[in-house]
Amino acid sequence: RTARTLSLMASLVAYDDSDSEAERETAGSFDATGQMKDTSGVAGPPEKDFASGTLDVPKAGVQPTKHGSCEDPGGHRLPLAQLGRSDRGSCPSQRLQWPGKEPQVTFPIREPSRSSLWTSHVPASHIPLAAARFKQVKLSRNFPKSSFCAQSESETVGKNDSSFRKKKCEDCVVPYTPKRLRQLQALSTETGNSKEMEPQGPPAGRAPAPLYVGPRVSEFIQPYLNSHYKETTVPRKVLFHLRGHRGPVNTIQWCPVLSKSHMLLSTSMDKTFKVWNAVDSGHCLQTYSLHTEAVRAARWAPCGRRILSGGFDFALHLTDLETGTQLFSGRSDFRITTLKFHPKDHSIFLCGGFSSEMKAWDIRTGKVMRSYKATIQQTLDILFLREGSEFLSSTDASTRDSADRTIIAWDFRTSAKISNQIFHERFTCPSLALHPREPVFLAQTNGNYMALFSTVWPYRMSRRRRYEGHKVEGYSVGCECSPGGDLLVTGSADGRVLMYSFRTASRACTLQGHTQACVGTTYHPVLPSVLATCSWGGDMKIWH
Repeated sequence: RTARTLSLMASLVAYDDSDSEAERETAGSFDATGQMKDTSGVAGPPEKDFASGTLDVPKAGVQPTKHGSCEDPGGHRLPLAQLGRSDRGSCPSQRLQWPGKEPQVTFPIREPSRSSLWTSHVPASHIPLAAARFKQVKLSRNFPKSSFCAQSESETVGKNDSSFRKKKCEDCVVPYTPKRLRQLQALSTETGNSKEMEPQGPPAGRAPAPLYVGPRVSEFIQPYLNSHYKETTVPRKVLFHLRGHRGPVNTIQWCPVLSKSHMLLSTSMDKTFKVWNAVDSGHCLQTYSLHTEAVRAARWAPCGRRILSGGFDFALHLTDLETGTQLFSGRSDFRITTLKFHPKDHSIFLCGGFSSEMKAWDIRTGKVMRSYKATIQQTLDILFLREGSEFLSSTDASTRDSADRTIIAWDFRTSAKISNQIFHERFTCPSLALHPREPVFLAQTNGNYMALFSTVWPYRMSRRRRYEGHKVEGYSVGCECSPGGDLLVTGSADGRVLMYSFRTASRACTLQGHTQACVGTTYHPVLPSVLATCSWGGDMKIWH
């Protein structure tokens, strides 16, 4: 029993020595006394399973046996650590070492994805705990780095800090762009790529280049200057299609001087107003960028050498075309929507807009000489009567209890109201026009018709003649009479141009003018069959 106990203890000592990680010695064998012997080069039977091997200590005088064991040629017993051999049956040249810890299982790590604020930062090598238990592996304490850190380290290799910062900026969330700003950007892109766009004028506040207004008369206008104006004929064809404004065109007007009436003035919401040669070539002669906001109104001076303009920036400018300088500059208290020169004293003009009052300015002093106040919110149009002693104003008052203030007649000198009981229907009148021969005036209404009124007190409305068939629909659609007074012309919200007979109120002609709302129409003062129209789309057409 004592010998058997000693043999068992010797085998246990050999097992402990082979399992220790502190001893880094060469391979060898131990005998019963614990001496180490070299066993390199000793062959053993192949494919032995060391896990299932059990050591049997024999009794005295009995040959020891072991399932799956191996002995050297001298009959010495090999330790249990030497029983795991290769498939070739040769023992390793060095001593096998038992792993001190359980084997660390590694999994293939995919390429980290781009970091984003909308995705979680879970590492690509992350394995759920349930899957780890199913595979019977132990999760390593050395957790892999997150995808964001791995990506940062990989990007810094071979790159500078600026490229890394640029990469991080690309991964950020793009800020939201308002719809109005996106439309403006798209509009600027389209206009920048357009080949038919005219060059822009000088920046706001800088004097534009001089425009030479010489005594030359257009060869098309010269034959009609000394002859009596004949009957107006209905235009059928487009002579010029003028493009150049990058916003809706608000108003157009021919030069009032007959010898220079080949020039056409246009105002636009793109903060500019332009002068065109609309009879000879159809080219833009000059662009004026004096305002910082939309130009809602501009008028030729009666002399034909100056232009008065007003816009949504509260500014008023009188520009000399020949020198390009501003002869007058003023600032109003409201956004300006309409301007009119006094028919007798050309140094005085009226302006109205988003205010309850209108103001009369004197260009010589640069000051306001008179104000006209009413219980309204906006002035839409102004029309002078009786050589300037009276004028009419159309307002936005259209409620049930204020329809009597839609059109108001004023005394110019005393600022007194002559009458406000002119138009009693519940529609606003965005435009007023005076007949050249009859004592009547036209009022464009949002009821999709034009009404006819008398210019003599009490300014009664005609019940017999009403010009309807077009659409206004909230646009500031203008109306006008032909120089001979036999035709009336108006635009329409659907882009059409309609002409009516003044006497019979019947429709004389309909032109498919524009793709968007036609807001302005005007006949040429000399040529009997030339008509200019403008649209909310920013283009103009010259018909003949």
